[in-house]
Amino acid sequence: MLSTGALRAHLLAARLAGPVATSREDSLRSYRLFAARDPRVTLGLDPQWAWGERDLLRLMADKCGVSGDPAYRSGPDVIDPERTLRALGAFAGRLAAVARRRAPVLIGTGHPHRLLGFYAGLADALSAAGCLVLTPAQGRCVDITTRFGVRTYRLDYVRGVALVREPGGEGAGCEPGAHTHSPLPVRAALEALADAGGPLPELVVGDHGWVCGAGQLGFEAVGLADTDDPALFVGEAEGRVSVAVPIDDAVRSAYYRPLTRYVLNRACLSQ
Repeated sequence: MLSTGALRAHLLAARLAGPVATSREDSLRSYRLFAARDPRVTLGLDPQWAWGERDLLRLMADKCGVSGDPAYRSGPDVIDPERTLRALGAFAGRLAAVARRRAPVLIGTGHPHRLLGFYAGLADALSAAGCLVLTPAQGRCVDITTRFGVRTYRLDYVRGVALVREPGGEGAGCEPGAHTHSPLPVRAALEALADAGGPLPELVVGDHGWVCGAGQLGFEAVGLADTDDPALFVGEAEGRVSVAVPIDDAVRSAYYRPLTRYVLNRACLSQ
């Protein structure tokens, strides 16, 4: 069993927390865009409160441990590992609750290159515990606005984890999926479940638009978020996201394996 102390050391060594690769410039840019309600960073969330840049900086200092000094404008951003550990404990608690009820869950990621293995481990464990890991709308096309214009993607599942691919982008040797912040994939998945008459997920697990899009529609949602993803922490503050875990979401995929073990141990689930 991975101890809390061992995981703390791993978070710092792998730069999942502590000084992270996400720059202060990127974080501040996201706060500025979020304050302007730019859909690229609201991730499907329609904030109930007015959030200015200073409000977001205070929130992220509280939730993540970034510097609350508005004069700090450049350099690496920082995530407090103690905040990460507390949030992972709460995250594990929500997994344990659905596992006890053997409730249906939906798991999806906008970071398949980095986080697919983390979520797949959770999906395997929840399925083994008797939860129905939902895979709705597989193959459905979703048009997503990107910096290159509107592009069509296809909803797919790998080991129970939803992701999007460009049509034809599957098979041996292909990339695991596309990076996206869009809430449209989770909306398509939930719409397909509703049209089919259920069952609907009692918990949505993921990141980016998967969490915010589901939370905005009233589903319980938990997930991981970097310092430049204020939407999940705003959703948590406003009560539409149950748990947002502050962590660098773009390090090597292998570095998330200890997190899987830690979360499943805390949730009393076997991998």
